[in-house]
Amino acid sequence: MDHDRKLLLSLIAVLVGFGTLMVYSASVTSRPTDFEQVYLSRHLIFLCLGLGGAMLASTFPTRFWFRWGPWLFGGTVLLLALVLVPGLGTRVKGAQRWFRLGPASFQPSELAKLTLPLYLTGLILRQRYQVESWWRGLCLPLLPLGLCLPLILLEPDLGTSLFLAVGAMIALFIGNWPLRNFALVGILAVPAVGGLILLKPYQVRRITGFVSTWTDWGSAPYQLKQSLVTLGAGGLWGAGLGRGFQKLSFLPEANTDFVFAVIGEELGLLGTLTIISLWGGVYVLGLRILSRVPRGSFEYIAGFTLLTQLVLQAALNMAVVTAMVPPKGIPHPLISYGGSNLVATLLGLGIFMGLTQEGQESSVPEEQPLTAFSEEAAPHP
Repeated sequence: MDHDRKLLLSLIAVLVGFGTLMVYSASVTSRPTDFEQVYLSRHLIFLCLGLGGAMLASTFPTRFWFRWGPWLFGGTVLLLALVLVPGLGTRVKGAQRWFRLGPASFQPSELAKLTLPLYLTGLILRQRYQVESWWRGLCLPLLPLGLCLPLILLEPDLGTSLFLAVGAMIALFIGNWPLRNFALVGILAVPAVGGLILLKPYQVRRITGFVSTWTDWGSAPYQLKQSLVTLGAGGLWGAGLGRGFQKLSFLPEANTDFVFAVIGEELGLLGTLTIISLWGGVYVLGLRILSRVPRGSFEYIAGFTLLTQLVLQAALNMAVVTAMVPPKGIPHPLISYGGSNLVATLLGLGIFMGLTQEGQESSVPEEQPLTAFSEEAAPHP
């Protein structure tokens, strides 16, 4: 194993260990009970499952993901449909996104963050057509989004839908999808997203509340207020690990979506900058590893998309906590409490390590073009 891969695994291990520590610390309430141990125990169980899955996924050759991508994505779409069926899916706070089995729950939309990029990358490389083809050039690559996004919107979960759409656009961009197609999709998508926000009063309140955070502090949402107060309470060095005050029933979702604020209070600005630096190191090292993979190959497109999605999710979580973007329930990868996200994140890292390991055989038959959307791939008249 080369130096970059070892260093990347070391940074991931630091994030995993730090996340385990913060899940326990952020789960403490104003009336400490044995339930904090339950959070930690569940986190450790999902961590073991995720690490086992990641090690197994890293051993699969590229051709496995290339060939089985459509089936894995089809299974994900089926789960997304089943979770909406009354009696099968579990509704929490008005959203039906989870399967629940005893104390454990599973969110299939987290699985879509893996299967959608894998299927879409394979779809890109399987096509042998001219970019001028309306169906094959524009509509077919968008078909996977048309299958899964409406189901996620029905849960409802606009944030995850937008996140998956961005991930798909990253894969298409790296796959050399023509820029005119991006322009056309943007022209259609922006009004559609605006309409979805306006149709839901609570979505409008999130936007107006976000604006109020910076213009009228008195009318800002309680959660954003508490998030910024929690971050500011830590100062430069923090109050000390486990000594945070805001998590004691003042900051909602302290151990899940807003765990970064708890880090700011307990470890100060130094702690938050350390987390940002760790994620920056993960991305830089991941890109260095990808630079050795043939550009335009399945390994490169899928690996780049999975890596960028992961770091983007961490950045979005930190942006929500610091009120830089409108609030949305986006967990912090490897650090927030949440079994589905933790397992999916570790699986994605395992797939990335497997795709980029040395000695990988090409996943695309030699007679097919490496980049389906490139002009060189189209036959000349």
